[in-house]
Amino acid sequence: MEPMSSSNPDSRSVGAAEAEGFRQSVDEISAKVNTLEKRVNEVEQYYLRKGSPTSSKEKEREKHFNTIKKQQQDALRRRAAAAKRMRDLLNKFSVIFKQITQHKWSWPFMSPVDAKSLGLHDYHQVIEKPMDLGTVQSKMETGGYTSVREIYADVRLVFKNAIKYNDEKDDVHVMAQTLLEKLEEKWLQLLPKVVEEEKRQADEEAQARVDIKHAEEFAHASMAKDLSSELLDIDVYLKDLKKLVVQKCRKMSFDDKRRLGTALTQLSPEDLSKALDIVAQDNPEFQATAQEVDLDIDTQSDYTLWRLKVFVKDALKVKAQAAALAAAQVPEAMGGNKVETSKRNREPSDAVAKPAPKRTKKISAM
Repeated sequence: MEPMSSSNPDSRSVGAAEAEGFRQSVDEISAKVNTLEKRVNEVEQYYLRKGSPTSSKEKEREKHFNTIKKQQQDALRRRAAAAKRMRDLLNKFSVIFKQITQHKWSWPFMSPVDAKSLGLHDYHQVIEKPMDLGTVQSKMETGGYTSVREIYADVRLVFKNAIKYNDEKDDVHVMAQTLLEKLEEKWLQLLPKVVEEEKRQADEEAQARVDIKHAEEFAHASMAKDLSSELLDIDVYLKDLKKLVVQKCRKMSFDDKRRLGTALTQLSPEDLSKALDIVAQDNPEFQATAQEVDLDIDTQSDYTLWRLKVFVKDALKVKAQAAALAAAQVPEAMGGNKVETSKRNREPSDAVAKPAPKRTKKISAM
């Protein structure tokens, strides 16, 4: 293969070499932009909704900011209202709790059971979770409960434990059963309001999740639209910049075109297809994927020729490195597989592979 560089060193000017290097950097930036643009398009297709109003970027951002701000304010208002309603329920249950603790039979349940001093050696084996009214009152005063239902469950547990451990004829059993009945009676009167509040909080939480989801979708869509527009501007700028760089490069000589045509024939099928795609980018009528492709180097623009030159140079460099690596590995591989390879060559083949249709590519530098 003939070298890509000119046979006459003086034919290359320093300015042309600098322009070529700069143009290659522009190509790399352009590739990154294309990748980003593809990702933005995917985000846009997922988040954008039909019929979205068109407005300036500043208005879109302001609208998004106001939406988020309103949602935050609404969330704070909902939480404040829910906290107030919960306090009202706690106050109502506090009245019930006070009635229970002031009952003349409540004294055995006001403090934890001292199983050791009372000689109740099996108490902690029978009662898995001890509870007393004094502990409940302390937790209520320190904010240890998050809902009225939790307080009711602990108060109920106090009496359930006493009923479970003590015999039916025992005074403590009778006292606990009486207080439990009073608790259940009062609880049934408060329960409808508790259920209503629980449902309301569940609905508000569900709505809050929906609002957050919509806000996220809006934010992604807005960012995608802005970024897509910016990338489009960058892409246009890069294309103009590429053409400007090529205009500052020297014209490709006949010898350069001939060497480029020869180098193109040394490319792998995959790299050759990529080279043809480069030609097609500047020539919409060029059919890079046709079964038979006739590429006339002389009819291509300097912009396309310089892009091809840089691409071919890089592709052949990679190909040469791969070939050198493969050549270095061949002696070692052949030493261990020579006998096995010969054996396989003598075995009959069970099937005959059908060659895939090949695309013919004719390259002319005349």
